[in-house]
Amino acid sequence: MRYSVIIPVYNRPDEVDELLGSLVSQTFQDFEVVVVEDGSSIPCQEVVNRYGNSLDVKYFTKPNSGPGQTRNHGAERSQGEYLIFLDSDCVLPSGYLQAVENELRKNPCEAFGGPDRAHESFTPVQKSINYSMTSFFTTGGIRGGKRKLDKFYPRSFNMGIRADLYRQLGGFSKMRFGEDIDLSIRIFKSGAACRLFPDAWVWHKRRTDMKKFFKQVHNSGIARINLYKRYPESLKLVHLLPAFFTLGVGLLLLMALLGLLFLLLSVVALHRIQTPSCVTGPMMGVFLGVTLMGVALLPLLLYALIVFLDGAVRNRNLKIGLLSVLSSFTQLLGYGTGFLRAWWLRCVCGRNEDLQAFKENFYE
Repeated sequence: MRYSVIIPVYNRPDEVDELLGSLVSQTFQDFEVVVVEDGSSIPCQEVVNRYGNSLDVKYFTKPNSGPGQTRNHGAERSQGEYLIFLDSDCVLPSGYLQAVENELRKNPCEAFGGPDRAHESFTPVQKSINYSMTSFFTTGGIRGGKRKLDKFYPRSFNMGIRADLYRQLGGFSKMRFGEDIDLSIRIFKSGAACRLFPDAWVWHKRRTDMKKFFKQVHNSGIARINLYKRYPESLKLVHLLPAFFTLGVGLLLLMALLGLLFLLLSVVALHRIQTPSCVTGPMMGVFLGVTLMGVALLPLLLYALIVFLDGAVRNRNLKIGLLSVLSSFTQLLGYGTGFLRAWWLRCVCGRNEDLQAFKENFYE
């Protein structure tokens, strides 16, 4: 068996149906599918059973413990030479496995990962979230973009590894968030070859609204500090940028509020003035207030304009461009606040790795 495709799932039978349907259409056929139900209250066994005649598919259930341990559960019951981990909210183009096979035949390696894209059928919000997670202007291109500020670390939504190396490294750790980056770091530390396969991309639905998206990226910010505590050398400048962005936005908004306060107080003072000779002071206050507001808001507006134009051009849609501004601020502020929160509690206050936000409903 060449590949074992391992899919952890929690309460997403409809998504599993789409993913299994896309696996049926693969042009490369030497693979098995292992679906592991992580304590779902809405199981997908009936969906999986429908594919029993068209796929070599196995179905297992276990108590809820998060995606990392669920992937390990599937890997222990797999037979493939390579393990490929996919999130249940992914859909594959028909040439996905062939693209993986072509890359491994051309330039063998022990581990790999691929990028993700937004399908035409995705909602505008899903497309905007996809933009914010893949754009150079938000994540620095480290999730598979052509331009990037750091080397590529495979993520578990689209990740492959030789089964023997996986078992040698002990699989995914018990980290509930950031467990895929933890494994990627250990792959690099082992000296194994790990590459980006640009043609092995998937359609990735990600979160369906901004609230759920904020929870996801906030936990990712916390996970980055947990990874830093384990591997200090893993923290790079690109990982600090959302925290700097968050602090910068906070300072700029504070400056804008201060400018607004000056402006309001000066306007009130102008209304109370009885003689023209006393106008100079309040007018200076008006000028100072407007200047502070302009200096504070201009960088935010410029960044929003860049994201809007890039998002609109990439998606050929002005509405998605506008939503990309919202999702990009959500992504950066969510990650940044999680990072800063974890830095304060773990690095300053000495809390342990159990620090997690939104621990319940992890998959949501």
